[in-house]
Amino acid sequence: MKNLIKVERARHNITQAELAERVQVSRQTINSIETQRFIPSAVLALKIAKVLEVPADALFTLEDADWKA
Repeated sequence: MKNLIKVERARHNITQAELAERVQVSRQTINSIETQRFIPSAVLALKIAKVLEVPADALFTLEDADWKA
């Protein structure tokens, strides 16, 4: 699953640490999500989208591989 968290963070001038604090996770979790090593839960994805003031479906995009079992 692709995401635009890094782009939106830059647009809002928010560091990984600041975003992590606002959504109550570690900075490493935000880094892992941004680098596509970790897929966030629906709740965490919605929290991130709310903080970054973008719809979740604009922030996260499914890739073809996500549809395969």
